[in-house]
Amino acid sequence: MEFTFSGPQKFIQDRMRKYSPEVFMTSLLGQKIAVFCGAKGNKFLFMNDDKLFTSFWLQSMKKALLLDSYWIPNSVIEVFPLSKKYTFELACRLFLNVVDPVHIDKLSGPFTLVTSGMLSVPVNFPGTAYHRAVKGGKLVREEVVSIVTKRRKELMMNEETEGRDLLSKMLLVTDEDGRFLSEMEVSNIFIGYLVASYMITSSAITVVMNYLAEFPHVYREVFKEQMAIAKSKGPDDLLTWEDIEKMKYSWNVARESFRLMPPAQGAIRETTNEFIYAGFTIPRGSKIVWTVHSSHKNPEYFPEPEKFDPTRFEERGPAPYTYVPFGGGPRICPGIEYARLEVLVFMHNVVTRFKLEKAIPNEKILFHAETVRAHGLPVRLHSHEK
Repeated sequence: MEFTFSGPQKFIQDRMRKYSPEVFMTSLLGQKIAVFCGAKGNKFLFMNDDKLFTSFWLQSMKKALLLDSYWIPNSVIEVFPLSKKYTFELACRLFLNVVDPVHIDKLSGPFTLVTSGMLSVPVNFPGTAYHRAVKGGKLVREEVVSIVTKRRKELMMNEETEGRDLLSKMLLVTDEDGRFLSEMEVSNIFIGYLVASYMITSSAITVVMNYLAEFPHVYREVFKEQMAIAKSKGPDDLLTWEDIEKMKYSWNVARESFRLMPPAQGAIRETTNEFIYAGFTIPRGSKIVWTVHSSHKNPEYFPEPEKFDPTRFEERGPAPYTYVPFGGGPRICPGIEYARLEVLVFMHNVVTRFKLEKAIPNEKILFHAETVRAHGLPVRLHSHEK
């Protein structure tokens, strides 16, 4: 409860001061967990991720599972729900080749139930967030399995060997024994992709838009960089990878946004062997967590940690293991480049068309599985003067 109401930053910092700045025990959603802190803790966990740890999902997680007509000059839009719509539709198109809006809505409805209850207390009674998440997760799994099964039949009938999208390519992959992945295995992978797109990437976009609206001097530099790219292209030209590589300041703005307001809070592991860390014995089967909140605002790593300063990421950038919004080690987020591409393309399309003004300057921040604004970050869109 305290984690939710006080926020993860205060929750982590208070316990680092009270117990240990290196590792401490706590309880989250009924689960005893050891929290590894700082760059040293991040390094130890990431370097040993395939030796001492395995992935672990909280019970509630385990069971649950392009700009459009809304963006109109002089209107007020809510960034977070629209960014979720954008990222989820894009994921459905790229990963599953699902383009029918009705079909996408059929998937996104249950996903809302799943993501709302992923970090809830696992009490499976009607009316609880967990119960709704379990129900939504069942609907999502049935729909994704149906898509996967149908696609496999199409591939077999057409005798395709290349695959026209990510789903088709994965269905054609075999292991060293020539075995194809089962429909359930493929479905689990793609549900993970969709959850990441629906929750984390949309939260990342919202965080960036928040700071662009908050700091006019930062916005001006991003606008200058993005307009230089836009002016180098024809009216019907799309962005290329070369264009993305030119967005250096814009990406530093995004990285600094993720440092101050990380889209995700960290991740949980389960130990596969007993070991000693910082003088503490960690038994086999223990649940441990790494968290962004023990290093991202540590003045030892980031001078003036509350200051928004994209220049921190110029040249060599932060020291290793101090900046970990995407994790690290063998289980580092595999979608880093996808997220980078999605965030920068979104920034380009918004900034080249609009100036942003916060409708609620001091909007309350809520911490769930992702970082969100209480009212979805409403902003007023202003057209650029000709």
